[in-house]
Amino acid sequence: MKTILELEKVEKYYGNKSSLTKAINNISFKVNEGEFVAIMGASGSGKTTLLNIISTIDRVTAGHIYVDGDDITSLKGEELNEFRREKLGFIFQDFNLLDSLTAYENIALALSIQNFAPSEIDDRVKKVARELNITDVLSKYPYQMSGGQKQRVASARAIITDPKLVLADEPTGALDSKSSKMLLEQFERLNQKFQTTILMVTHDAFAASYANRVIFIKDGKVFNELLKGDDSRKDFFDAIIDVITLLGGDASDVL
Repeated sequence: MKTILELEKVEKYYGNKSSLTKAINNISFKVNEGEFVAIMGASGSGKTTLLNIISTIDRVTAGHIYVDGDDITSLKGEELNEFRREKLGFIFQDFNLLDSLTAYENIALALSIQNFAPSEIDDRVKKVARELNITDVLSKYPYQMSGGQKQRVASARAIITDPKLVLADEPTGALDSKSSKMLLEQFERLNQKFQTTILMVTHDAFAASYANRVIFIKDGKVFNELLKGDDSRKDFFDAIIDVITLLGGDASDVL
């Protein structure tokens, strides 16, 4: 199995010697091609910092992060921009769609930047729109779409370039329960049908139950890990709740 993401003794500190905060404390793990992995942890556990350094929004204090074999902790300038364009897809809680562009244009933008031919852009946009069931909103602007539609457009934009790794930051946080379920089912389908590798940060046990594996973070360290295996999603959800209880969290906060 090919490794797409590898963290090797990663640390991230903030502050100085007199007031040092260890946001990430010696974390190591791997994500293989085609995995759907959820990162969970209480507020302040370090899960958002972890996503920020994997996405290169922030830089590590120590350690190394490899994506598709490349050490991204050493990338700078145009190499870093190229890595973000070609190997990463981002799905944000607040969608981050451009209000002045239609859904079609928002999805096509990443391909336009990479100078794809118009015919190929059109083929790719229409294909991903069919897969995510958003063909009927391609001509609409963000203000004309529901939250669920906007999140699926954002998901289409993230995967349109066939990135090695899709990073999702609380993707259901701004959605109602029905829209959340629809989006997570689309994630599951993309992962299973196209072997899209997804790393999702979430506080929501329901969302995490759609993943193949859940990594729990506490105080900047890996606290526990669960594999779904042959478990049903309900059984996996129950197991996640059990670990949340061990973490000291209130299960009612994640339901």
